[in-house]
Amino acid sequence: MATQTFVMPGEVLSREVLPVPSNPSAPLKLGPGLRHSPPSTVTATLAGPLCVDGKKNAIWIENNGGRYMPQINDVVIATVHHSSTDWYHCSITPHTAFAQLPQLAFEGATKKTRPQLSPGSLIYARVLSASKHLDPEIVCYNPSTGKSEGMGELKGGMVFDLSLAMARRLLLNKQRDDGGLLVLDHIAEQVAFEIAVGRNGKVWVKANGIKETLLVGKALQDTDREALKLDEQKKLVKKLLRQI
Repeated sequence: MATQTFVMPGEVLSREVLPVPSNPSAPLKLGPGLRHSPPSTVTATLAGPLCVDGKKNAIWIENNGGRYMPQINDVVIATVHHSSTDWYHCSITPHTAFAQLPQLAFEGATKKTRPQLSPGSLIYARVLSASKHLDPEIVCYNPSTGKSEGMGELKGGMVFDLSLAMARRLLLNKQRDDGGLLVLDHIAEQVAFEIAVGRNGKVWVKANGIKETLLVGKALQDTDREALKLDEQKKLVKKLLRQI
């Protein structure tokens, strides 16, 4: 993840700041804070640092203000609020319209084998469609492969809130090089745990015990809140490990 420049709402991006894809035919992917106006104008809708991922041919504005806005292909942690005949209605961010999850939107699901989810159930899902005119739709599989790839109901564990920027950093393939993160690597040397990160600023953690689960969540939240550098993350983990 690289910060190219700081932009303001209404600013039109020049071609010089757009990523150069390794595959010329790959479409440009616009993330939060950017709007495309045909034929080729890209305009900022938020104030913040402009970030570029050349490998994915993606560009976005990093901004922690306001609420999460669903984007197609985002992975999110959602909570089932209620169900209807064919749908689960899920909350992915407070005080906004529910995301719609089809009851058959799970790998290999049929009417007989579909998961039976209750209000309060946690779901790891992918945004299939998102529009300011319609409620977002989420699914618990990869639309490209039909496989769950870790998505579905999250059982046990605990959910912690993070900033949107921290969630994005945790989802990077190279957390150390691109996101400046080593906190999970340091914890994994001593504690076994599972983790699921939602682009909506939620992280689910499940370890062997409550103390270990809380340790992972606190380490992530402290790293996020205090903007800890790599050496400071290592010191934080050592301190927390001594407390369990």
